[in-house]
Amino acid sequence: MTFADLRQKLKSGEVSSKELVQEKINRIKELDSTLNSFLTVNTDEALSKAEYVDKQIASGEPLPALSGLPLAIKDNLCTKGIKTTCASKILSNFVPPYESTVTKKLLSAGAIMIGKTNMDEFAMGSSTETSAFGPTLNPWNISKVPGGSSGGSAASVAAGLCYGSLGSDTGGSIRQPASFCGVVGMKPTYGRVSRWGLIAFASSLDQVGPFANNVSDAAEILQVISGKDKFDSTTVDIPVPNYSEFLSKSIKGLKIGLIDNCFEHEGLAADVKEYVLGGASLLEKLGAEIINISCPRFNDGIATYYVIAPSEASANLARYDGVKYGFRSNDAQSLIEMTSKSRALGFGSEVKRRILIGTYALSAGYVDAYYKKAQQVRTLIRRDFDDAFHKVDILLAPTAPTTAFGSGENIDNPMAMYLSDLLTIPANLAGLPAISLPCGFDKLGLPIGLQLIGNVFEEGKLLQVASQFEKAAEVYKNRPKTDFTL
Repeated sequence: MTFADLRQKLKSGEVSSKELVQEKINRIKELDSTLNSFLTVNTDEALSKAEYVDKQIASGEPLPALSGLPLAIKDNLCTKGIKTTCASKILSNFVPPYESTVTKKLLSAGAIMIGKTNMDEFAMGSSTETSAFGPTLNPWNISKVPGGSSGGSAASVAAGLCYGSLGSDTGGSIRQPASFCGVVGMKPTYGRVSRWGLIAFASSLDQVGPFANNVSDAAEILQVISGKDKFDSTTVDIPVPNYSEFLSKSIKGLKIGLIDNCFEHEGLAADVKEYVLGGASLLEKLGAEIINISCPRFNDGIATYYVIAPSEASANLARYDGVKYGFRSNDAQSLIEMTSKSRALGFGSEVKRRILIGTYALSAGYVDAYYKKAQQVRTLIRRDFDDAFHKVDILLAPTAPTTAFGSGENIDNPMAMYLSDLLTIPANLAGLPAISLPCGFDKLGLPIGLQLIGNVFEEGKLLQVASQFEKAAEVYKNRPKTDFTL
């Protein structure tokens, strides 16, 4: 059911918000001991809020759009009075004294926060295996990863533990897990959604966005969280359109570009290529014009990203020194030793790896050769996209080169892990909006994601195409089983 369906049932009294919340809590108790998609479950507060919403409904009060609906939040978004760990030992007991802008907006819209979801530590990973609190498993097949870094948010929606969730996307961390878990995941344009209260990984790349079971619900969440924020100077002060109005629009006459560079890559699985091209054919039947487009530097995105993102991370993570908040080593004789030991014990291996890479890239004698050069290539990638959008309205590509890989398969192979974000990273470097939605299944029955990339602040057009595809493809009717057999 969509949010609209649920609202109607709440309004008619067919179901109460408390019943919706209790059903999800029961499901979390039943299934999440296996999946490990939640780090914190907000049981008492969620049920209390649901009772309050039910009283409002009974009194006939007009209610905001998301009233009474249980949603989940990635654990790198600060939630006042509720533990926010970033899935790291160094923040294992951190309770923020303030609420992030996006979660404040969801709460103001009546949403009920059912819990905080697992993730790769500090959002650094593509499988949700670097979490200090154990990996999340894929509800379609628990021998597979859910993707990352927002794997907990994606898995919780796929398994029906909540009706929607928030994630963050630095290099594909919403879209790739959405692809692996067979749900809708959207990264907005950089500057469309506030990052205030999002614990930073790479500040020029991070963006908050929704996971949902369908495009309509994703549009509703995006509607609520978008807009200018006085606490975040990178947000842009332009009107936020009514995204729901785009969902029923025809796509006849729209030009959709197939990015040649994506389909020619040797690492692209045959099943993925077949179903994504099949998705393009379906869009053509719906009236869109399909055009082949070349983005010459598209595949340079991954090398560019793995200079820029670690460089920004090394600066952002310098604040974790064991002095003001977070984990502190007490086995030290000096301030320098305390800081060193706190970081050594508090950070996981992947976080340390990226800090080292970033610090090296920014060091004297190397910053021009690495960081400056990467920023120049980033500009060229953006120009390729600009040229493409002079010819087409939307770009189409696979979300990930493969379906979900096995748990532990790439954990000791950083290069293989990094390459799983090959097709999502360029949109982050260019600051463009992009969405992943299911388009089919491989031979093992694992979901395949189709990615649509739009021009800046054209989320409405992206949702228009995604909605029409979703209605025609009907892939979303397939959901994971819940016996979780290997």
